[in-house]
Amino acid sequence: MFGKVVNALAFQAGWLACVLGGTPWALPIVALIVTCHLLWLGIPGEWRWLAGFALLGACVDGTLTLLGGLRFTEAWGLPLWLWLLWPLFATTLHHSLAWLWSHPRLAILGGALGGPSSYLGGARLADVELAPWAVVVQALVWGGLCGWLALRAATSRRRP
Repeated sequence: MFGKVVNALAFQAGWLACVLGGTPWALPIVALIVTCHLLWLGIPGEWRWLAGFALLGACVDGTLTLLGGLRFTEAWGLPLWLWLLWPLFATTLHHSLAWLWSHPRLAILGGALGGPSSYLGGARLADVELAPWAVVVQALVWGGLCGWLALRAATSRRRP
């Protein structure tokens, strides 16, 4: 239980470092959080989840940025701090959010509401312009992603 609380708090600290501090704060803090996570809480092969989410984040947020759904005042293209949020989120999958995957409907709802809420809050704090249609896209992406995670967890529980 202690590890799950530390995991959730570390994610929140990393999120704030990214959103409020930008890349100069995000890079060392997220690197420290991810390293400590893998050393103390990580499960075998978990680094693959972090790498996969980093790639997914580059695709999702990179596409939204190219299409004009995300506009940044301080940078052209996808800022590193935004991309770092994806592997940071992946640190919660097998730990503080593990309970969610056994509740598919709640996972979908949580993703569809939580993902866009995180982007809306982050956009306000980081002075990022977020197009209204991008919020809808985020709801679909995060709802679908969390639904897939719940389905994957249910499928792996059924294996002998």
